[in-house]
Amino acid sequence: MKTSHRLDLAILKLYTAFHNNELHPECCQKCAVGNILDNTDSWKHLSDGHGSLKLNYVGLVNQNLGKKFNGYSPAELLKIEASFLKGCGYSLPLHHNGTKPKNPTNKKVLFNGLCETVAFLCDLDGIDNVMDYSRLFEYDNDQPRYQLGKILTD
Repeated sequence: MKTSHRLDLAILKLYTAFHNNELHPECCQKCAVGNILDNTDSWKHLSDGHGSLKLNYVGLVNQNLGKKFNGYSPAELLKIEASFLKGCGYSLPLHHNGTKPKNPTNKKVLFNGLCETVAFLCDLDGIDNVMDYSRLFEYDNDQPRYQLGKILTD
């Protein structure tokens, strides 16, 4: 499967952050978008609330000028972050009275968030979800439909 450069870099950064315990949904530098943007928090100025999908004035100006941040538009960045937060179990936008996980840095919580994020990133690039291994379990007449090596190299 052919992937884009921006997707490869985003997944590499998220993978590294996850395994180095540098992923935190409530920190604008360590969340999904913060990591994709090299641990900067400048992206938080694109909207008025963490987890919001609504671009503010600054976000709209950057969007309308065609600005890209590591390959992603301001609107895409907000959607990426929303997918991560939803996957982690947050209600959006973040609010002190909203639903949130008891331990936001729990590996299972973060993994669920990353699964949603990677699925969304793949959807943005118009490719199949790189984390979807469901084809491994497809069968015909009690025989696997695909060979493991073939699926992993497609």
